[in-house]
Amino acid sequence: QSQLRMLVWGMIAALAAADWARLAGGIPWSTFYLAPLLVAAVTLSRREVLLLAGVCVALSEALGGRAWQAGFPFRVLIAAAAFGGVSLFAFELTARRKRRLALDRLIEEERALRKDAENQLRVLTETSPAAILMIDGEGIIRLANQAAHEMLRAGGKSLTGEPIKQFFAPLANIPLPDNPERILRTTLECKGRRYNGEVFPAHVWISSSRAESGPMLAAVILDTSEELRDRQAMGFDQLMRSSSILFRAVSHEIRNICAAITVVHANLKRVPGLEENEDFKALGTLVDGLGRLASSELRQSLQRAAEQVNLHEVLEELRIVIEPSFAEEDATVRWMIPEELPPVVADRHGLLHVFMNLARNSQRAIRGCADRRLIIGASVEGDRVVVRFSDSGCGVARPDLLFQPFQQSSGGAGLGLYLSRALVRSYAGDLTFEPQAYGACFTVTLPAVKREAKAAPA
Repeated sequence: QSQLRMLVWGMIAALAAADWARLAGGIPWSTFYLAPLLVAAVTLSRREVLLLAGVCVALSEALGGRAWQAGFPFRVLIAAAAFGGVSLFAFELTARRKRRLALDRLIEEERALRKDAENQLRVLTETSPAAILMIDGEGIIRLANQAAHEMLRAGGKSLTGEPIKQFFAPLANIPLPDNPERILRTTLECKGRRYNGEVFPAHVWISSSRAESGPMLAAVILDTSEELRDRQAMGFDQLMRSSSILFRAVSHEIRNICAAITVVHANLKRVPGLEENEDFKALGTLVDGLGRLASSELRQSLQRAAEQVNLHEVLEELRIVIEPSFAEEDATVRWMIPEELPPVVADRHGLLHVFMNLARNSQRAIRGCADRRLIIGASVEGDRVVVRFSDSGCGVARPDLLFQPFQQSSGGAGLGLYLSRALVRSYAGDLTFEPQAYGACFTVTLPAVKREAKAAPA
């Protein structure tokens, strides 16, 4: 820009010199003063262009040989209007051209960015492991990625143009908002149907948008068949282990009853003539067999392979599960968990079941109290990790009956604490009750995984 300024002033100086030479040669140069003004209009500002126009008018009058003659003001006014008008016209043309070029560049940049974003979105959509569908207001699929074709087992068929009702009936009944400012965002669980008629559970995230053709519905779909099977298998496994513990409790009670009957049977042998009675002998045989059966079942331990469990992860899952229900009752859960805890020997899902049972018991205990609070803390004590559940409830009236089976003081079956302690003991740990001034405190003690000592350097 500085070079162009120098060029403009050089042109004006050259024209002034030529105009001065006109006195000798009689050649008029006034019109040629427009040339530097046109060059200046390309780069200089409007104020600078008008300033140069004034300079050119002054030079033209001063060197034209008619200065201060009749009609001088009128000539200056006409020249100023002509030079200024031409300069501003050229300036506006140049400025408009610059704006147009800048706008064209901006449009090209925006087009390139849009194309790049579309390509990235297309790659993201096509490589997504989740099925993605775009559905119009008529319930017709307008876009489906590769994962959607694989989920619905379309084979070589295209899902585009197919009615969504054929595959996910609930999505066809979702009303789309007419107001473009309102956006629908929600999730739902429903049943999907593949091309071959197979039904599967699905989790769907949906959101609404608006295109030129009208309202659209975007659906991100996950097939939860594997999750459902794993959950059912896990539930069945938990049921079997709980049933095993329950059966052991019943066997324990049966063995105690059989022991009492055996004592009575032995005392009745002293009655003359009764020992030779066949029915009396058969009764003794039945009681003895039932006692041996109960003792045999009771000696069987839980066949559950213990594993290393990250206690932080289990407590995080517990936090996700219990905090919403506590918040609904205006109760608070305080977590006092150190950042570093060693892994423990346990079963992940069984341990979570124990923690959930203790948390639910505390939730029932603090219900109706003015101070509704549960404190869950963990600490390392020697080679054990201790997790405490301390609540601000009304306390426990009969601590000696807490872990007895079939105690229905809580309104349930009376097996929660019994099964929980049996599970913890199957991991070589223990579940105990700690007396405190108010409320109740239950302690879960678990064996910590021993860290291998580093070998000493040779």
